[in-house]
Amino acid sequence: MFFKFSVVLIVLMTVFIVGCGYEPYQEETSPDKSIVIQTNLDSEGQFYYKVLYKGKVVIDSSTVGFEFKNIPPMKNGFEILRAKKQSDSESYELPWGEQRYVESDYNQLKIDLREKENLGRKFSVIFRIFNDGIGFRYDFPKQKNIDSVVITDELTQFRLTGDHKVWWTPGDWDIYEHLNNTSKISEIDALSKRSHSSLAQTYIPFNAVNTPVTMKTEDGIYLSFHEANLTDYADMTLLVDTENLVLTSGLAGNDLGYKVEQKTPFVTPWRTIQIAERAGDLIESNLILNLNEPNQLADISWIKPMKYVGIWWEMHLGKSSWDMASGRHGATTENAKRYIDFAAKHGFDGVLVEGWNTGWENWIGDDREGIFDFVTPYADYDLEEVVSYANEKGVQIIMHHETSAAVSTYEQQLDTAFALCERLGIHAVKTGYVGQIIPDGYYHHGQYMVRHYRKVLLKAAEHKVMVNAHEPIKDTGIRRTFPNMISREGLRGNEFNAWSSDGGNPPEHLTIIPFTRMLSGPIDFTPGIFDIKFDKYKPNNQVNTTLAHQLALYVVIYSPIQMAADLPENYEGHPAFQFIKDVGINWDETKVLEGEIGEFVTIARKERETGNWFIGSVTDENDRKITIPLSFLGKDKTYRAMIYKDAEDAHWDKNPTAYVIENKEVQNTDELKIYLAPGGGVAISLFAN
Repeated sequence: MFFKFSVVLIVLMTVFIVGCGYEPYQEETSPDKSIVIQTNLDSEGQFYYKVLYKGKVVIDSSTVGFEFKNIPPMKNGFEILRAKKQSDSESYELPWGEQRYVESDYNQLKIDLREKENLGRKFSVIFRIFNDGIGFRYDFPKQKNIDSVVITDELTQFRLTGDHKVWWTPGDWDIYEHLNNTSKISEIDALSKRSHSSLAQTYIPFNAVNTPVTMKTEDGIYLSFHEANLTDYADMTLLVDTENLVLTSGLAGNDLGYKVEQKTPFVTPWRTIQIAERAGDLIESNLILNLNEPNQLADISWIKPMKYVGIWWEMHLGKSSWDMASGRHGATTENAKRYIDFAAKHGFDGVLVEGWNTGWENWIGDDREGIFDFVTPYADYDLEEVVSYANEKGVQIIMHHETSAAVSTYEQQLDTAFALCERLGIHAVKTGYVGQIIPDGYYHHGQYMVRHYRKVLLKAAEHKVMVNAHEPIKDTGIRRTFPNMISREGLRGNEFNAWSSDGGNPPEHLTIIPFTRMLSGPIDFTPGIFDIKFDKYKPNNQVNTTLAHQLALYVVIYSPIQMAADLPENYEGHPAFQFIKDVGINWDETKVLEGEIGEFVTIARKERETGNWFIGSVTDENDRKITIPLSFLGKDKTYRAMIYKDAEDAHWDKNPTAYVIENKEVQNTDELKIYLAPGGGVAISLFAN
C-alpha cells in the first residue's frame, strides 16, 4: 500500500517584488547551500540563468525562449513582474523502488516574465534547487493574448564551462537502442557524422544527443542532463554546439513541421541537471522522482514486483518463431505449460508468452495496420487453458501486445485488449512498438506518441494492469505518479547479442548504462544468459560478458520486474541459478559502493521483505581487483555470504562460463577482496543469520 507522509515543511519564505525599475537579478540556493542559481535579464531583456556548485560555475549564462508557428517568438524584450521564493521538505514512501523512503527537500524560485512590447505575453520560469541538482520548467498561464500555441522550437540553453568528457547516444527521434559513445563535447560533431549512415532508418539530427546524457568536468564534477514529468509534450534531445560548448533543447518533432501543440494554461516538463562529486551519487539521486507528482492511483494492491521467465529468448536464438506458419511456433499451449512448470518449480512469479496472437506472419513491412487484434490466439495456443493452468500453479501469465507501431489500430482496441486481461486476472502486459509509426508522419518520441504512451498507461490502470513498455518513450519519473509503469526498455538490451551484426553489446556497455540510461528509471534488460556462446543456435553471435557478470546485473541494473532470460534447459541443475532464485527485486536501500563510468560499478541493495543484502559488480573489458567494504551491514550481526565470482582464468570471450562459488560468514567490519575477469563480475548474496 502507498503511504504519503505529511509535508514536514511548507513555504518557509515567500518574497514578492513588483514594480517598474525593479532590479532583475535574483538568486537562490539549495538547502545545503552547495548549489546556487542566479538569474537576470541582459540589455535586450533576454532572460538567462547561471548555476554554481560550491562556488564554481558549472553552467554559465544560459538563455531561454520559444519559437512558434505563425506568431512572433518569445525570447527577449522581457520585464520581470514578480519573483517568488518558497521552500518545501517532504518524505514519502514508494510502493516499489530502489529504496523505500525518499526525502524531497528543495528551495524554489519562480520568475514571472512579460514582454514589454509585442503581444505582452507572459510565462514563468520555475526553478527547484535540491542538494543533488536542479530542475526548471516553464509555466504558461491562461492569458488573453495567447490561448493556444504551436511550438516549433524550445530554446533552452545549457552553456558548459569546459570541453567535458561525455557519455552519449544519438538524439534519435525513434529509438534509444544505440551504443554509448565516449568522447569530448567538441568531438560529438565528427562522431555523429561518421556513425550517422550506419544507424537505423530513423530521424536523427546531426549533433543531437539523447538524455540522460552524463559528463565529467576536469575538476571531477559529474553532470547529468535529463527531464522530469514528460507529459503532453515532445521528448527533449540536446543539440550540441561543439565550438561554443553549448547544449540547446531540441524537441522531437514530426513531418508536419512543429514540435508541440498546447492550449494555455500549460506547463512544460522539468529540465534537470544532476550534480555530483562521486559518480555513484548520480545513481543514488532521487531528483527525477522528486519532480513528479505523488501517486494518483487509488488502489495499487495489484501492483507487485516480479521475477519471470518466458517464451522469448528462444525466438531470438532461432530455436522457435513468433509466427505459427513457420512450423516452429514457440507460443504453443504445450510449451507455455512447460515454462509454467519451470516457473512454479523454481519460485518465479510470472511467464511471458510472446507470439500468442495471430498476425505475426506479416508484422513487419508496408502493410502492418490492423494485423494484430490482441484477443485472438493462434490455433495451437489455448489462452484460457494456459491461464487456468498457470493459476493452478500459482504463476501469473504476462500478456504481450506487439503493436508493430500501428498506433491508431492499437488505440481502437485498448478497451477490448485490457478488458480481456482483467477478466483473466492478468496484471502485467509487455507492449512493443517495432517499426515506423502508423499514422505516417509521426515518430516514437514526439508529442503524438507521448500522448499515446500515457493513454495506454491510464487505460491499463483502469483494468489493474502493469505496463512494461518496449520501444517506449523514455522514463522521466512518471512511475511515482502512476506506479503501474513498472519498467521499460529504451536501450540496447540483451537481445542485441543474439542477432546483431555489429558483434553485440561490448563488455563496457553495462558499466556505462547505470550512469546514463538507468538515471531515468527501471530497465527491462533481460539478464541471466548462461549459454554465453550460443553454439547450438547462433555460433556467430555471443554475449560479451562472463557468466558472473550476467548474475551481477540483477543487482546492478534496476528493475522491479526481472527476467531470467535464458532457456529453462540452460538453468536446470546449474549451481549458479541459485543466485537468480535468491536475489531480491524490491529494495529498502540502495548504496553505490564504488564505480567509474565506463570502467566498473559496484552496487549493494537491501531487500524489503527479508532484510537480506545483495551486491553486484561488473567491469569492462579490463580485469581488476576490487575491495568491497561491508560496513553497510547491521552491526553485531553475522551474515552468510554466497559469492558467485569469476574463476582466475575466466574471460568474456575465451572462457566466459568459468566461475566459482564461495561460502563464508561475514560481519560489517569485513572487506571482500574480489578479482573481476575481463568483461567479468561478481554477485553476492548476504543472508542474516
